[in-house]
Amino acid sequence: MKKTLLAAVFAVAGLGPVQADTHSLGLDTDYRALTPSVENVLGYPIGSRISSPAAMYNYFQALQQTHPDQVKLFNYGETWEGRPLYYVAISNAENIAELGDYRAGMQALANPQNTSSEQAERLINELPASIWLSYGVHGNEISSPEAGMLTAWHLLAADDQATQDMLNNTVVFIDPVQNPDGRSRFVSRYYMNTGMEHSADRISVEHNEPWPSGRSNHYLFDLNRDWIALTQPEVAGQVDALLETYPLIFVDLHEMGGDQTYYFTPEARPYNPLIAKSQREALWTIGENNGRWFDEHGFDYFTREIFDAFYPGYGASWPLYHGTLAMTYEMASARGHKFRTKDGEILTYGDGVQRHFIASLSTIETASNQRQRLLQDFWNYRKQAIEQGKKSDERYVVIDSKQDPAGSKRLAGLLTQHGVQVQQSTQAFEACGSDFSAGSYVIDTAQPAHFMVRTLLDEQIEMAPDFIAEQKRLRSNNLPDQIYDVTAWSLPLMFNLEQQRCARLPRMELSQVSGELIAPGQLSNPDAKIGFVAAWGDMNSARLLTAALREGLTVKQSDLAFTFKDGTSYPAGSLIFTRADNTDDLSARLTELAVTSGAKVHGVDTSWIVDGPNFGSNNVQQVHAPRIALAWDEPFSSLNAGHTRYLIERQFGYPVTAIRADQLRRADLSRYQVLILPTSYGSLTETFGEQGQQNLTQWVERGGVLITFANATKWAVEANLLASALEKEAKSNELEVHTEKRVDGLLLNSAEHLHQYVNGADTDPYWTSGVLTKLDVDQEHWLTAGVPENVVSLTVGNQIFRPLTINNGRNLMTYAGADELAVSGYLWAENKQQLAHKPYLMWQPRGRGMVISFTQEPTYRAYLDGLNVTLMNAIFGGASHARPLR
Repeated sequence: MKKTLLAAVFAVAGLGPVQADTHSLGLDTDYRALTPSVENVLGYPIGSRISSPAAMYNYFQALQQTHPDQVKLFNYGETWEGRPLYYVAISNAENIAELGDYRAGMQALANPQNTSSEQAERLINELPASIWLSYGVHGNEISSPEAGMLTAWHLLAADDQATQDMLNNTVVFIDPVQNPDGRSRFVSRYYMNTGMEHSADRISVEHNEPWPSGRSNHYLFDLNRDWIALTQPEVAGQVDALLETYPLIFVDLHEMGGDQTYYFTPEARPYNPLIAKSQREALWTIGENNGRWFDEHGFDYFTREIFDAFYPGYGASWPLYHGTLAMTYEMASARGHKFRTKDGEILTYGDGVQRHFIASLSTIETASNQRQRLLQDFWNYRKQAIEQGKKSDERYVVIDSKQDPAGSKRLAGLLTQHGVQVQQSTQAFEACGSDFSAGSYVIDTAQPAHFMVRTLLDEQIEMAPDFIAEQKRLRSNNLPDQIYDVTAWSLPLMFNLEQQRCARLPRMELSQVSGELIAPGQLSNPDAKIGFVAAWGDMNSARLLTAALREGLTVKQSDLAFTFKDGTSYPAGSLIFTRADNTDDLSARLTELAVTSGAKVHGVDTSWIVDGPNFGSNNVQQVHAPRIALAWDEPFSSLNAGHTRYLIERQFGYPVTAIRADQLRRADLSRYQVLILPTSYGSLTETFGEQGQQNLTQWVERGGVLITFANATKWAVEANLLASALEKEAKSNELEVHTEKRVDGLLLNSAEHLHQYVNGADTDPYWTSGVLTKLDVDQEHWLTAGVPENVVSLTVGNQIFRPLTINNGRNLMTYAGADELAVSGYLWAENKQQLAHKPYLMWQPRGRGMVISFTQEPTYRAYLDGLNVTLMNAIFGGASHARPLR
């Protein structure tokens, strides 16, 4: 039976009448009964139930089983909770049979240095286009994964010529659910809370998820912010797949607030200046065709107002820097089966499925119709990338591996995972006016991934001057600025690594770097008489410490640097393993731990120290394996709690116990040596109350180490645990703002004078969207052992704290002076002045314990590798320096 597409698909699901005739779009078609529908496989009509990840996987397996000549399913990993991560390729039988040839052809186009113009011309004439549709990166954005199933069914079942043309011209890659763990959390909780009928009331339990929401993955990461750090398997695996296939178009399909309509490309300003003009023009073409389809169906939409293309850490941004067209689509979300909008209309789950389905088809059509142009633009982009690098006076980027062996190795491996070619020297050399040690890393920017190199490594990516001027104008009129996310993300800065750049290098032997993030370490002098020492200061030694503690080894740590008689020196924080304190198999066990941690461990035959403390000094502490508690649940930020837990468990390799905030009011915390309070979005004073404040204060005084981040540091001040204060905005004028109803006259002599008066009330400092800032480090404290004299942090928000006075504690990391404070990103001039020399890290002893407070989030998005040693010191050094009654 012949039916109009939307009527045929949606009428059975009770999703309302179609708003426009679809015949003009070529959507009238017969559907082959051979292709299993969602209802055939899962037992319910499409859009009538929110499908679980397991159900969706079953459906795509059924499609592959029924159409093995047109569907191929590929696994690219699994989530932390063990759910499969996968995508499917759908096309005509010929394209699927030659999928290997397609991939080889795209690899050839992606590497112009190995492909001739004649070969490229042949490939451009012969290869199909390709599009990658990624659905459900946020687990509670529920309609797009269902649209992914509908799109796949339509492509395989539709019998019309328009659909066949799409399949003949295009390979369609569908990633149906990027975040299975988050979606599973949402689906199970949602149906636990439904009643006799679904509620459209926005205040109902159906529309208000408990902490944490289904948005994030198992470790509570917003996966749409992980495309720089690649810490989570859901994103890292998809990146591997994208670098294998190089799709020409990438679409990330989302949901937004239910009172909006539908958003698609072109994006809002600011644009990243490394996005090519041809890409922006093609994005406009895609958006225009989407608009035509939406007009035909009577669907409202908007473009260009929000969701900018500046920050490269989104799924809809990252592919741009490899030559793919990438974009975000956003649908108003019912966040359940139905939702009453502010206008009184009922938005349904099926509405979201409809619109995402139409947007998917319209974009596939563009890929099909623009096949040759897209392939040509991709080839030109990759060629242009190489040429740009060759012309640059900063063609080569060099990072000396000696400054931070663990950090530089991790950065080199991470760049390789991003598709960047990285090489390593086999000898010492001189370049860029500096001497570099053997093993240093070299990135030649004259490569196809030139623009990816630039956006990840450049210290500053500028927003357009007229855009910045507009933000200043908006501020002056008390209007919100248009900066959407962080404005800085340079990986070397966040890793606290120095990079050198120059136009040429000497001739030397270079080896290709793999994507491994840890180089195996080693133990020297295994028969040493006294024991073994490992220098502190990078994540290799940090992993060695945590692994040794978990193995039950006895470890000591020196608060001060020390030097042996033979002149060998070790920095403060270095680890000491003596044979007297450990079992006879110490050498064998440390050998194994050195390999897995990456640490270099050295055997010593004497404990005689000529400078610094001896092993038995009070300046050498035994490191006890601490039990770490992490505050969990409302009002704490689920993202920051998750980032912190991930970092400690998966990068430090040490377990954490999460404790709900309400339990901290009265729980016996005596079993824990360290408690971390991540930042919060609500009042901790209200959450903890007087009882909780007393409980935590007494625990600290008895020897606990309380570590606070950002807004939790504000609570530590309110609770009198930290002798700091939160600052209001510093005013540069002396105008007195009126408080009475009738006052003396005031002469305003300029618009600037008016602005000063209007802004004269007590206000908080202006919000900072996210910049990289320079910190000065007090190195004369165990909390900064192994930390260089300057490090880089990410500063977000508007909280500025007063320094501790010397009688209360120490300010161990402080913001640099106003002129050098902002090292990357955009920071308002007033904030530079007020942040200068203010504390980032404070330490205050309290009874037998202590409070260690960060004024920002050192674990933010797991970006800031350069602060990891500081956090290790806070946790493990704090526990070893506290004085609990043991």
